[in-house]
Amino acid sequence: MVVPVRTLVAWCPDWPVVATGVPLDEPVAVVHANRIVASSPSAREHGVVRGLRRRVAQARCADLQLHERDEAREARTFEPVIGTLDNITPRIEIIRPGTCAVTTLGPSRYFGGDEKVADLIREAMGTVLNGRTEVRIGIADGSFAAELAARAAQPTRLIAQGEVAEFLAPMRVAVLERPELADVLVRLGIGTLGAFAALPATDVLARFGSEGLAAHRLASGLDERPPDARHPPVDWSVSAEIDPPALQVDRVAFVARSLADEFHQRLGRAGVTCVRVAIEAETEFGEEFVRLWRHEGTLSDAAVADRVRWQLDGWLNGPAATRPSGGISRVSLMPDELIAAKGRQLGFWGGETEVDERAARVAARLQGQLGADAVRVVERRGGRHFGERLMLVPAATVELRGRTLFDDSEQPPWPGGLPTPSPTRVVAAPRVVEVVDEAGEPVQVDGRGLLSAPPVELRNNHTRAEVAAWAGPWPIDERWWDAETHRRQARFQIVTSDGVARMLTLEGGQWWVTAVWD
Repeated sequence: MVVPVRTLVAWCPDWPVVATGVPLDEPVAVVHANRIVASSPSAREHGVVRGLRRRVAQARCADLQLHERDEAREARTFEPVIGTLDNITPRIEIIRPGTCAVTTLGPSRYFGGDEKVADLIREAMGTVLNGRTEVRIGIADGSFAAELAARAAQPTRLIAQGEVAEFLAPMRVAVLERPELADVLVRLGIGTLGAFAALPATDVLARFGSEGLAAHRLASGLDERPPDARHPPVDWSVSAEIDPPALQVDRVAFVARSLADEFHQRLGRAGVTCVRVAIEAETEFGEEFVRLWRHEGTLSDAAVADRVRWQLDGWLNGPAATRPSGGISRVSLMPDELIAAKGRQLGFWGGETEVDERAARVAARLQGQLGADAVRVVERRGGRHFGERLMLVPAATVELRGRTLFDDSEQPPWPGGLPTPSPTRVVAAPRVVEVVDEAGEPVQVDGRGLLSAPPVELRNNHTRAEVAAWAGPWPIDERWWDAETHRRQARFQIVTSDGVARMLTLEGGQWWVTAVWD
C-alpha cells in the first residue's frame, strides 16, 4: 500500500465573506443560487449557516448584509496572500480561493520539520491578512485528511504519519462532500468514516461504483485515486503568444479561453482528464509567474478557463509590489496531474447534442471577446413574484451543459408563491391602472385580505375594459421586521373582455399591471 504524500493545507475560514471586504464582526453572508454559501461568525450566532435559503437567513437576522458570490473577486483577493509563500516553497497548489496546499517533504527538510514550516506559512499569510481572518493549518498524509485537520486546528493540527485512519474514523460521512452517497450510507446505518472504511473495497465498488470507491479510499486514509505512474508528456501543454503584450485581463482571458478549449481537446483525444493544472504567464521583460490549481472533481474546459481568468486577474490587478512590471506576452497551460477519463453516457432521448456543444463554445468565445459578464444566461431562483423566479447571470458562473432550467417537476414549492401557469411577459416598468366595482368606486383589500367589492372594470388612461373573470387576492406581507423594505401587497389575476389576462398588484392603495399572459 502506497502512503499518501505528506501534505500541508492552509485554510482561511469564511474566505468568501473576507473577500467582500466587510469585517467579520458584522452580520454578513455570501449567497449563490438563493442559498447561503458562507457567513460571518456574527451571522452564525443568529443561526445563519450554509445551505439556508436567502429569505430564511434574512428572517433569522434582520440586519444581515447579503453579497452575491464572486469567485473572481475571491481568487483576486487570495493571490497576494499565497504570493507570500513563494519564498517558502515553489509549488503552491490552490484548492479553492481561501485554501491552499503544499507538499512538506522538501520544505520540512530545509526548515527543520513540519511544525517549523507551519509556523512560517501562518506568519507569512497572517502578515498580509492583517487580522481580517485567521490562518489554520493541518498537516497529514494526503490533502483530504490535511484539510480536515486544518478545519479542526487551533491554529495548527499535525497528524502523525500512519495515524490518518484513526483521525478520520469518528468523523461523519458528510465530510466526504458527496451528499447522495452520504444519504444512502446513513440510511444503511453507516454514519462514520471508520464504519465506511471497514467495508470491503470490492463490495463498495460493486454497490456504489467508482465514485463510491474513491470515497472509500479517502475514508481509509488513502489518496482518492491510486497513484498513476504516467508523467504528463510535454506535448500536452499548450501556450500562446500575445503580441503586443497585454495589461488588460479581458484581452488575455480571450486567449486563455481558446487555450483551454485546445487543452481540453488534446487531453480528450488521449483519453485522460486533468485534476491539477499549472498556469504560467510570462511578461515582456522575461518575468515568469506560475500557480497550480486543483479541482475537487475534474477540470473541464470551462473550469480551466475560469481559473486562468481568476489567476490573471490576481496577477494583473493585485498589489503594486507583486504586480508584473510589464504586459503579459505568453500564457501556458500544463497538466500537472492526470487521470483516466470516465467518459459520458448520454440518454437515448434528450441529452446533449452537437448543437448544445456548439452553443456552449459560442458563449465561451463571446465571453473571451466581450468580457465574462457580457454573456448572460437565465438561472432559476426562488421567489414569490414571477419577476424573481428567473434571473440573468453571467454564463461563466454556471454550467451550461446538462441544464434543465424549465423543468418544474423537481422544484420545491415556495410559500406565498403564485400559482401556475407563469405569465409570458413580466412588465419591466409596472403600469398604473384603476380597478373599480359596479358603483365605479376603487376596489380595495382590507388587512384580512377581503375585497371591498368584486372588480367590474379595468381603467387605463382613456381606455376601459370589462372584467370577464378574476382570481385572488393572494396577499403577502414581506420583511415586516425591516421598516425600509417592508412590503404589503395583494395580487390578482384578471381577464378582461378583450381576452387579455393580466397580473395586477395592489400596494399602498394603488393598482399596478406587473405581468401579462399573451
